[in-house]
Amino acid sequence: MSESVSTLDDACDWSPKRRGLAITAVPATFAPTPWRGETTPTLSDLTTLGVGGPIKTYVEVDTERDFIDAISSADAEGKPVLVLGGGSNLVAPDEGFDGVVVRDLRREIDVVDDSACGGATVRVSAGMPLDELVVRAIEEGWMGLESLSGIPGSVGAAPVQNVGAYGHEVSEVISSVATWDRLTGQRHHMPLSELAFGYRTSVLKRTGVRGGPPMEVTGRWVVTSVEFAFRHATLSAPVAYRQLAEHMGVAVGERVDSVRVREAVLDLRRGKGMVLDPADPDTHSAGSFFTNPVLTTAGAEGLPPEAPRYPVYDYTARRNIADEAPIVDDRVKTSAAWLIAHAGIDRGERIEPNAPVAISSKHTLALARVGHARAVDVRLLADHVVEAVRERFGITLTPEPAFFDAKGRLAWDRLHTGSEK
Repeated sequence: MSESVSTLDDACDWSPKRRGLAITAVPATFAPTPWRGETTPTLSDLTTLGVGGPIKTYVEVDTERDFIDAISSADAEGKPVLVLGGGSNLVAPDEGFDGVVVRDLRREIDVVDDSACGGATVRVSAGMPLDELVVRAIEEGWMGLESLSGIPGSVGAAPVQNVGAYGHEVSEVISSVATWDRLTGQRHHMPLSELAFGYRTSVLKRTGVRGGPPMEVTGRWVVTSVEFAFRHATLSAPVAYRQLAEHMGVAVGERVDSVRVREAVLDLRRGKGMVLDPADPDTHSAGSFFTNPVLTTAGAEGLPPEAPRYPVYDYTARRNIADEAPIVDDRVKTSAAWLIAHAGIDRGERIEPNAPVAISSKHTLALARVGHARAVDVRLLADHVVEAVRERFGITLTPEPAFFDAKGRLAWDRLHTGSEK
């Protein structure tokens, strides 16, 4: 059963009635939970890729005041800061972290307004695992997050990266973000118009502690909470990704039950080794390792005819949550996974036969830890992939996870970045 995009089930007498449904939960293996070990955890303990050395100072907080105090105290003492959520988008340094690692354990959902006609306004603490919010949204009939099912990060990290999957991005339902400004030492509220969302980016990601380009793994604005604006609906947002539509047997643009979308997304993610599962060796990864390159129209003409081509949207043009993002002229997005596969990189490939990091056996876009690995092992394989794609297509892939050093400085060589052609 599906419904066309033109019809929305948001009448004023709408009622969710979703409680008690069998909604698949994903094991929160790397969700921000209290550390139970007898010694200070290492970075490898707290990241999905499972690499990284010792932590000098480790702090867990369960109130916003303590969260801000931990960050501001470290800044006042000149210590590096790493705000760590699910640890799913990091390649941590082998030498460890010579500063303060702060984990926000808050899991607060404040329903600011849930009126029948106006939709729902929901404020969520930064430490909340994103997938737990997805489940709650489906239960309540808050539309727009179902395609993001199974992503192992936190709510606070989601707007920084503008996380997305299967044709939708979290920016579609974010109305504002509350932050702690490390430069001014003050709280700062950022409405949608200020966040400057783009493909896997935002002003939060693009701004360093001193206000210039980002040089540190934790930037100027630390997210303390996110406010979402949801439409009421038991049907999903329009299915926007062809593979997902085909998996469900519907057309692109149709809307189906949001529970069904979640199940289909989780099924696809499992098939790619991108749902956390201790029994699956491919699960020890940072998810999609490279962003999809954005090219000029002229640059895209140099790709083979069969290479995927997608429109690029200008999210900075949106001023209100209901605004549609316009398509950017003279820009085309292609598929990093397709480029990698057609540059001769095979699933399961390693630099050496016994190397502890390999291309996932399920998906060319993921680099998986398959042994006792170090960050340098990850870097070697990543460089191999980058060089293969650059040699074959003249395009330089950009990593999605952040590489950083013991002082918290971003460590990926900037010569590797810049996919525009």
